[in-house]
Amino acid sequence: MRILKIKKIIWTVVLCLVCVGVIITYLYEHTRCSTAKYIYSSLQKIPKNKAAIILGTSKYTKNKNPNPYFYNRIAAAELLYRSGKVKYLILSGDNRHRSYNEPMMMKRELNRRGIPDSVIFLDYAGLRTFDSVIRGYKVFGQRSFIIVSQRFQVERAVYIAHQFGIGAIGFVADSVDEPEDLLMLIREHFARILMYWDIITKREPKFLGPVITIP
Repeated sequence: MRILKIKKIIWTVVLCLVCVGVIITYLYEHTRCSTAKYIYSSLQKIPKNKAAIILGTSKYTKNKNPNPYFYNRIAAAELLYRSGKVKYLILSGDNRHRSYNEPMMMKRELNRRGIPDSVIFLDYAGLRTFDSVIRGYKVFGQRSFIIVSQRFQVERAVYIAHQFGIGAIGFVADSVDEPEDLLMLIREHFARILMYWDIITKREPKFLGPVITIP
């Protein structure tokens, strides 16, 4: 009897894990399919917009090496600006303490590439993708914009925007070779669960504040 009871518990746990896996996979694919027509990897095909939001990440990895996600996003932002696809760049990222400032890291790198301060706006409260997207509308006053990041994050950001009536499209920065990209994709599956929870509960960004006017 004891063996049968243990087997029953094991099968119950396995069944629960399978169900969770199916749900996670469904949510991931639903987000991807729902946003596919709004996401561009071609600079020539993407429509012009007033502003682009570049989603932040650290300039360096945990091993103190240059972070390819960071540099690929910066390169994509530079392409959009120099090609005339956008007039302004909103750099949105985490600045929870003085020693870590994603927007300023991005700004300095763009300045180094010749992008002037006059077209750059800093969003220090982009603590999460959700916050960056909603603040782009509520704080920076943009009803539509281009979102720049790697595809997995762009899909999630565009989906969030559309759920709140924001006319966002995405521009895909170059991806990163494995294993880094594989780890990010695994993390992304769980991030999408949190995204749906944010949408269902109509969450607000952690910080809002006064409106920042973009000319």
